Amino acid sequence: MKKDSKIFVAGHRGCAGSSIVSELQNNGYSNLVLRTRSELDLVNQQDVFEFFKKEKPDVVFLVAVLPCGASNVAQRADFIYENLSIQNNVIHASYVNDVKKLIFFGSGYMYPKDAVNPLREDCMLTGSLEYGAYSFGLAKIAGSVMCESYNLQYGTNFITLALNNLYSENANFEFEKSRVLPALVRKFHLAKLLQDGRVDDVLLNLKVNSINEANAILAKHGISKESVEIWGSGRVRREFIHAKDLALASIFVMENIDFKDVANKEMQNTHINVGTGVDYSIAEVANMVKDIIGFNGELKFNISKPDSSMDRLMDCSKINNLGWKHTIELHEGIKMMYKAYIVSAGGGANNSKIVISSIKQSYYERVA
Repeated sequence: MKKDSKIFVAGHRGCAGSSIVSELQNNGYSNLVLRTRSELDLVNQQDVFEFFKKEKPDVVFLVAVLPCGASNVAQRADFIYENLSIQNNVIHASYVNDVKKLIFFGSGYMYPKDAVNPLREDCMLTGSLEYGAYSFGLAKIAGSVMCESYNLQYGTNFITLALNNLYSENANFEFEKSRVLPALVRKFHLAKLLQDGRVDDVLLNLKVNSINEANAILAKHGISKESVEIWGSGRVRREFIHAKDLALASIFVMENIDFKDVANKEMQNTHINVGTGVDYSIAEVANMVKDIIGFNGELKFNISKPDSSMDRLMDCSKINNLGWKHTIELHEGIKMMYKAYIVSAGGGANNSKIVISSIKQSYYERVA
């Protein structure tokens, strides 16, 4: 990838895509091709083929995805239809239009539910997937195998990066769409506002006009000045990677790693895990967020809510041996996320300097 290469970032508004765009620009890449979904529907094959024929990008970051999370796990048909359609359209159009290099983004859900942690790349397709994310995991496996297959048959240079839970300052904090970390940040922020008696800021954050409306939303999501509800048992373990780290890893691979560098004798499971190599229980993560925000109430774990049966921790030895390692640890990343959130989301923005300056010493610093 050269500084003047024409770069298409598919899904540039999302958590991963926006970070990739930012880091590309920071590294002197300015010839970026970006389209919103209203401008280019990647599910529509004809639109995608016409776009590639016209624009002829040199490289592609295929970040666009319908993500799977606890809040939308029922969208089983959407996961497999939309993600397969996006992958098929973009990967095939990239081949037809001589894209020099493509990076596709996989998921920890590609690995069997009974796989031993840390998850090695070669354990993909060795067992059954977690049922709750079955259709999503299948779609991601198909995308990874598609990249391998085009490389073997057509000599393309398409590489898959697999990751676990992604987070950043640009995460979606809407309760109906948010992933684990942004949901926890917003919950504890609202609980802290309640604890401090800042009712007006709660109304502003929830975008409602009355305390009755606010109370209904807060009750639905288990938020009060005394406690915050966490879905599941809290025992499931997760690995988190900051979007800036993922972006830097993606650019590193795009600049330095080709399919020949990751191909093996079997020509299978040539994808690359990208992560931190460190996992935490959901309870540990919740306590970390609680500590950073300064909420003094209780955690209540609701075991009637969805709770994954699968712990997911990546074995990152392959990408580490290739020359890349993460730089942002989870505690620091959560602080970065929270600082950005209180400035941009309302419900405390006027007092952001006070909140930021009062962020408490972390649990890990206090027990060290």
